[in-house]
Amino acid sequence: MSTRTDAPTRREQILREAARLFAERGFHGVGVDEIGAAVGISGPGLYRHFPGKDAMLAELLVGISERLLDGGRLRVEAAAGDDRALLAALIDGHIDFALDDRSLIILHDRELDRLRDDDRKRVRRLQREYVELWVSAVRRLHPAPAEAEARAAVHAVFGLLNSTPHLGPGLPTRAATEALLRALAHGAFAALPADGAAGSGEGEPRSEDGEPRPAREVAGG
Repeated sequence: MSTRTDAPTRREQILREAARLFAERGFHGVGVDEIGAAVGISGPGLYRHFPGKDAMLAELLVGISERLLDGGRLRVEAAAGDDRALLAALIDGHIDFALDDRSLIILHDRELDRLRDDDRKRVRRLQREYVELWVSAVRRLHPAPAEAEARAAVHAVFGLLNSTPHLGPGLPTRAATEALLRALAHGAFAALPADGAAGSGEGEPRSEDGEPRPAREVAGG
């Protein structure tokens, strides 16, 4: 996936092609044979790596949530108390995800409810932990707003960054797109009111386990 620089394993190749095909055609619009053909093996040969499409979907959505959280934690450690550097690193890391793994954003939007309950709840838990890393970083730089307001701002920025599948042709280069997304994300946090007057967070939509659930909760967003 996007976090690796060495050659992908066969298992990773299968997951990458499954994500692409599921995003293009929908989970039920893709057969095992098509996924196998995309990586040069027979459909039945996939069963040496995965018991079926459901297992691929679960590994894709749980896996990216784990990688985002692990990456966020590493950035917290690397920032060593530099709050401004931490928020910048979190933003840059999520931009990389949003540009490199657009198919997973689409997949999450369309197919999360197809996961088994325990896998779906695991994704939600990982996402909440990832969000809280951001909320903590934002509140250290912008201490005046209430916690619920900072959390709403984080979700709004995720919605912005996770819009990459819908950008169309976009800007002429990746660097230009990165720069635009970075400026928009930093600008959104800078717009937080100095007195935290925007509200208390009452009435936030809730998930099945009672936690806040914004409309664009996808891989943390």
